[in-house]
Amino acid sequence: MEPQEFKSDQYVRFCPGCGDHAICMALQKAMAQIGIPTHKVAVISGIGCSSRMPHYLNTYGFNTIHGRGGAIATGVKTSHPELTVWQMSGDGDCLAIGGNHFIHEIRRNVNLNVCMFNNRIYGLTKGQYSPTSPKGFVSKSSPFGTVERPFVPAQLVLGAGGTFFARTLDVDMPTTVESLVAAQKHNGCSVVECLVNCVIFNNGTHAWIADREQRAEHSIILRHGQKMIFGKDNDKGLAVVIDPKTFVPEIIVVPADDPRVLTHDAQQPDPTLHRLLALMGQHRFMECNNDCPVNDTLPVALGVIRNVEAETYDDAVNKQIADVRNKAKAHCFDELTATLDSWQM
Repeated sequence: MEPQEFKSDQYVRFCPGCGDHAICMALQKAMAQIGIPTHKVAVISGIGCSSRMPHYLNTYGFNTIHGRGGAIATGVKTSHPELTVWQMSGDGDCLAIGGNHFIHEIRRNVNLNVCMFNNRIYGLTKGQYSPTSPKGFVSKSSPFGTVERPFVPAQLVLGAGGTFFARTLDVDMPTTVESLVAAQKHNGCSVVECLVNCVIFNNGTHAWIADREQRAEHSIILRHGQKMIFGKDNDKGLAVVIDPKTFVPEIIVVPADDPRVLTHDAQQPDPTLHRLLALMGQHRFMECNNDCPVNDTLPVALGVIRNVEAETYDDAVNKQIADVRNKAKAHCFDELTATLDSWQM
């Protein structure tokens, strides 16, 4: 299939320069690679800039109310397991009003794909701070700086028992497409955090890793079965050491030829290392002054970080329904009424 087949006839109304344009194109390319016909795909969204996506993809789609994309997507997949379901959401839609639905679709491991667009701001409603805005962030709703600690999406996903988590960057099309294809191939709830730039209300929010000159030094693309090596000259690697006093594992940067350099295992059932990898560099986005006393040399992890198998909610529900039906004495309404007491007047 070709990406053009997944483009709708609607004018794309993202602001010029918005990172959502790139994710839209990546989705069209990924869907073409996956090769599932357009009539077997449903795209569900809530409210926000990212939630316009059902209008721009030539598939079935439903634009729900604020924060309820996860509930509707769960219902669609459970009632129609033959459909491929994508959920489009933003950091505000997904982590604020929709946070409860988000947590439970992960916990239940519903077999759908969540694309969470993270620009660390409410864009559609004109620039209020969001659950991922850094502490101290000045916005229309926090004129003196927010006093809240932000969510780290990866921490929330893994804490809820997530089976798949990937992180992508709007300016890195190949890694984004690769991650979206992997998300669809995963049997379970796939969450892809898409780091996107909002040129109007939060321009440069990911500049630390998005800038072409700095990206190689400040980010690492993880691929299953490959060494964790990064840097402009691929001269750095990641290793784990254990603090002898606290017995707490810590990731450090070592030369690329160091025998301790790790090989990425996205399929490791234990999430300990995945959590360490997912949290690398996140302190940079926690506070506006970036004065957190942690290791500044660690890169931000991109690509598929975790990818493990577990029973899915929709499979379990439909299996239960089939089992109950097979054991039931009545298989239709007429048979049911025949089992009840009856009398004649």
